[in-house]
Amino acid sequence: MAWEQDGFVRSLSSLSANTVSAYRRDVRDFVTWAERAGMVGPEGIDRLVLRRYLSFLTTRRMAKRSIARKAAALRRYFGWLTRTGVLASDPSRRLAAPRGDGRLPHVLKTEELESLLAEGPDDGPVGRRDRAVLELLYGSGLRVGELCGLRPADVDLVRGQLLVWGKGAKQRQLPMSESSVEAVRVWVQAGRAAMVGPETPDDALFLNRRGRRLSPRDVRRILDRRSASPTHPHALRHTFATHLLDGGADLRAVQELLGHEDLATTQLYTHVSKERLRTVYDATHPRA
Repeated sequence: MAWEQDGFVRSLSSLSANTVSAYRRDVRDFVTWAERAGMVGPEGIDRLVLRRYLSFLTTRRMAKRSIARKAAALRRYFGWLTRTGVLASDPSRRLAAPRGDGRLPHVLKTEELESLLAEGPDDGPVGRRDRAVLELLYGSGLRVGELCGLRPADVDLVRGQLLVWGKGAKQRQLPMSESSVEAVRVWVQAGRAAMVGPETPDDALFLNRRGRRLSPRDVRRILDRRSASPTHPHALRHTFATHLLDGGADLRAVQELLGHEDLATTQLYTHVSKERLRTVYDATHPRA
């Protein structure tokens, strides 16, 4: 019986490209491990084998969060095999995985954010693009994949709104900050045309130096160039959410802005805010 990996990957059409890539890799790694143990197909897998695999990952000192994601990928994979009739029963049902390490999202300090968004000397189209990218990541709380997928038609500079395609191909409309509107306007009017090349897609708002659609890796390079300390594009999204809650925004409203399906995901940011308040208290109160 074949492992049916390609069919499984095709079934993930509702997930983001990054999630599909991660699940493909997770299932492939499991299959490689299982075949080395003498198993030639999913029919030989039971819950004990899956638990042995997770234990193996633990002995390799893999992070708990990574193991938890791999367990989620296996549950989805074996659930699909069962639903499609390849397996009679699901060996991954109730498969337990180690809980994540509970790390709070990284929120940029005020000085880090100001340095990142500060207006510098005009360094041409690339500099204008970089500023627009950073302003949108922080000003609208976009995922990096959402930003890279933006089309010129998705941006309404007059009304200050964005149309974003999020996870699961779900669409949401987001407000833009005044500085985001201005940065994107400058990029569109005095930057983008200079970076257009023979391979430029018409539906790409942001371009890289080769005239192709900006990729998540390109965005990480922008952060590497402009940030005084190592950071990640998602840190701007974390900072966006935390600053909204610090300013008194309703949790449900923040959930809608972030495009979270589960309110519990958004609630994580309330813990970040409490940590920030504690830090401010300890640093400023004379009897702290």
